[in-house]
Amino acid sequence: MARGQQKIQSQQKAAKRAQDAKRQEGHDQKKAAQAALTFQCTVCKSQMPDPKTYKQHFQNKHPKSTLPEELNDVVA
Repeated sequence: MARGQQKIQSQQKAAKRAQDAKRQEGHDQKKAAQAALTFQCTVCKSQMPDPKTYKQHFQNKHPKSTLPEELNDVVA
């Protein structure tokens, strides 16, 4: 009877390992970071996560260009 119990334990271990591997596979930091970058600079096409950062970037990197309309009301 010992082999029967060992077989059950082995199957449970394998199922737990498969579940852990599936969980690790589902989370990708690169995809999550890319999804967070929602604003794109109209001049240089670099991506920013929020409008405040976008406005700061635009004012620092492109001072001669006119500020896009979507950034006029953003407080930096």
